Amino acid sequence: MTTISTPMPVLFVGHGSPMNAIEDNAFHRSWSELGRQLPRPRAILCISAHWQTPGVFVTGSRQPETIYDFYGFPQALFDVRYPSPGDPALARRIADLLTHEHADVDTTRGLDHGAWSVLCAMYPRADIPVLQLSLDRRKNGPDHYRLAHALMPLRDQGVLIIASGNIVHNLSLFRFHDFAPLAWAQRFRDLVNTHIARRSHTALCDYPRLGADAALAINSAEHYLPLLYALGLQRDDDEVSFFNDEVLSAISMTSLLITQHTGAR
Repeated sequence: MTTISTPMPVLFVGHGSPMNAIEDNAFHRSWSELGRQLPRPRAILCISAHWQTPGVFVTGSRQPETIYDFYGFPQALFDVRYPSPGDPALARRIADLLTHEHADVDTTRGLDHGAWSVLCAMYPRADIPVLQLSLDRRKNGPDHYRLAHALMPLRDQGVLIIASGNIVHNLSLFRFHDFAPLAWAQRFRDLVNTHIARRSHTALCDYPRLGADAALAINSAEHYLPLLYALGLQRDDDEVSFFNDEVLSAISMTSLLITQHTGAR
């Protein structure tokens, strides 16, 4: 794959409810605006909270199917199709970058809503190849962060990497009829944002040590772990900007855009 002069940005997107894919709300509109503003990628690699595996896998289907990994939502959501092409050759190159992880290509896996709910707003034509990388459930925070470093060459090859999850995600404590942020969720969002701004990645990787609020916010780690991939892909000359920085009850929609600093050479 040809190297480009300016590295592609990296995104961490708080994807929240699957309904954000079809509702005309602030989150959907922000994703649409990103699709218009960012450099057009040659391909997209998504690390989603919703694909956990024993080991590391990358999707290698030529035409990945749209996966509906939820229930209880309106039929309109199940009618969504995101028929983007895959890229089996790129899947193999990504697996080769992760040789030390013994990564393998899964030719049957499609795209889950952590990927397509965001992408149908960003790139509604579905004309860019999309792949997913799984979360190895056997790894801890530092392991995921280190794995992300191996993906760094993709940024120079026109691949947009999107990590999709939620920094705060506790559905068991979510108040569906009152979206006011819970105090512990607000505190943890603020703590994580401070660490991100200070580039305190070691503290964020060792999230079990972040206190009682972390235990509530990350009661199941899969929505938090994609953040570590985005941070692991941050370079010294990158800057980080926050968007959708809201807490809805027990879910944080906080999202990050990591881009090369405008003064970098």
